[in-house]
Amino acid sequence: MREKRRRVPALAAILAAAVTTVAGCGPQAAQAGDSGTGERQTLMTGVLNGAGASFPNPLFQEWIESYGFDQPFATINYQSIGSGGGIQGFIEDTLDFGSSEKYLTDEDLATASLNRDCEAIQFPVVFGSVVIAFHDPAMDGLVLDAETIARIYDRDITRYDDPAIAALNPDRELPDREIVPVHRSDGSGTTYVFTHYLDHEVPMWAQKYSEGSDIEWAEGTVGGDGNEGVTARVINTEGGLGYVNQSYAIRHNLATARVVNASGTPIEPTLEATTIASGVAVIPENFQFDLDDIGGEGYPISGTNWIFAYECGYDDDLAELLRSFWTWAMTSEEADELALELGYAPMAPELKRRVLREIERINSR
Repeated sequence: MREKRRRVPALAAILAAAVTTVAGCGPQAAQAGDSGTGERQTLMTGVLNGAGASFPNPLFQEWIESYGFDQPFATINYQSIGSGGGIQGFIEDTLDFGSSEKYLTDEDLATASLNRDCEAIQFPVVFGSVVIAFHDPAMDGLVLDAETIARIYDRDITRYDDPAIAALNPDRELPDREIVPVHRSDGSGTTYVFTHYLDHEVPMWAQKYSEGSDIEWAEGTVGGDGNEGVTARVINTEGGLGYVNQSYAIRHNLATARVVNASGTPIEPTLEATTIASGVAVIPENFQFDLDDIGGEGYPISGTNWIFAYECGYDDDLAELLRSFWTWAMTSEEADELALELGYAPMAPELKRRVLREIERINSR
């Protein structure tokens, strides 16, 4: 087991400016367990099983490990099976909580609620970018826009030195090399975020492919399971280009594209650019929203991860653990720091307060 992670001073300015932790919203002080912040914590028990999106998996594993340092009698398992699996598992009531980069529709919520005599709950927990990653390190910073990305995945643009790419990169020498587009082969919230962006921006894509967590891809593209599988295919394929969560690109030191946003500005997928994108979102009371028309200095292909739970049906210990873990994720400075280190954007204070009210609904009936 690794030593307990220490706070990272270099991130303090970002934390203070963009994602200040909500104070005073966690569990009440109890008799055992020291959080490392001077507060005493209730010791939780039980085994909590969740599954779904691969998009937040690196972060969720870090959160689970860090939370577990102060909760030795609690076990939290999270399986990276894709957003489609997270939605299906939750709707079929085989999970304690589900996770997805695609929110549950009203129909999904109604279907899930049939499992128990109460409402299903969903709330966002983190924002992140979907980046265009390359096999070749020399491609780092290549400028692409929605139109060229759509045409690459349509196999209309098949080479890196295509005139459309050259027009976006006039001062760059482009290789005479075939592009091999890599996509998710499983039901995926990352695919939903990516195809929603193209559907919103490119009429051709909207007419031919639309948006979804699993679409019919053009011949000549290749698939990989999960963000992990797409990352591996990009790394191991000459000419490979794929869409992955930013944390996977960071972890594997992949070259990434700058993507032209709604203001016409090529934007590098940095944490700051993701935070700006998340800040423009208008988030309704039911938490059903997409991040569209991102301009300024915001990165345009950004998404959200949602957690799904129920208002009833858990035993008391499991419900307490479920509320405690997600409350910790929303209120702990360490949780925010871990998110920042991995390239995710924690949520702003007011949105966190709204999410905490949803978390309190778990097993409230």
